[in-house]
Amino acid sequence: MKNNKIRRKNNADGLHKKISVIIPTLNEEEYLPKLLESLKEQRFQDFEIIVSDAGSHDRTRSIAEEYGALVVQGGMPGVARNAGAKRASGDFLFFIDADVILPNDFLENAYKEMWDRYIDLATCEFKPLSNRRLDSIINRLIYTIIQLERNFKPEAFGFCILVTRRLFERVIGFDESVVLAEDCDFVKRAFMFRPLEILKSTHVRVSVRRYVKEGRMGFLFKGFRISMHRIFMGEIRSAAIPYEFGDYDKKSGKPLVKNVAIKNSPDKKIILPIKKLANMKRAN
Repeated sequence: MKNNKIRRKNNADGLHKKISVIIPTLNEEEYLPKLLESLKEQRFQDFEIIVSDAGSHDRTRSIAEEYGALVVQGGMPGVARNAGAKRASGDFLFFIDADVILPNDFLENAYKEMWDRYIDLATCEFKPLSNRRLDSIINRLIYTIIQLERNFKPEAFGFCILVTRRLFERVIGFDESVVLAEDCDFVKRAFMFRPLEILKSTHVRVSVRRYVKEGRMGFLFKGFRISMHRIFMGEIRSAAIPYEFGDYDKKSGKPLVKNVAIKNSPDKKIILPIKKLANMKRAN
């Protein structure tokens, strides 16, 4: 059997601070191995991987364990990232989504640039895992908007948010009551203390399954709706804008878990995939 486990060792160049790579998952057996393989090939090896899983019913957890990752109980993305951070030992928390692939110098370059430039909050350029010219144009458009707005309306997406532990703890992590654009909310609150920087030394490659799911123009329109809601009505804490979190069909890219449902608790709203909520109801 192939040994996929990622070996950890101290770097000889003095970059001794450990990175915690935190990955929220739910049924990611198709995409997760590609990310973990890219982590295995990193030149900088002083890091740990934490997979925060929301109850996958495929091989996601076993794949993560095969690569030496610590698997913890997750939930919706904000919940999952917080759960991973609680178990993390690194001074730098790198939140990466499962459908991302990293160049083999990503950790080395990102860590060094953040260390050298005293950066506490960062993201980087993102390129599509697609040969379609339209996908490259859409990514470039979104990336340009992020660059232009970062000094007054900072945003970064959950597939690549890099933050120091001290800043993460200062803003008390992700707000678990925010059900959509919780990543942008986190960046907005962190920006109150430290600027958002866009790393010059590296990039990530991201799948286009979101474009396939929504349609290219549908994806852009949904992003516009989310921005307008956040500007005029505040953070999204209800199902005002539909959001799917779960399986993606391997051929179409569309989610197999079609929707989410809101369950009220005394202190906050908990967002759960419909299948999981149904199972809870039957158990009760």
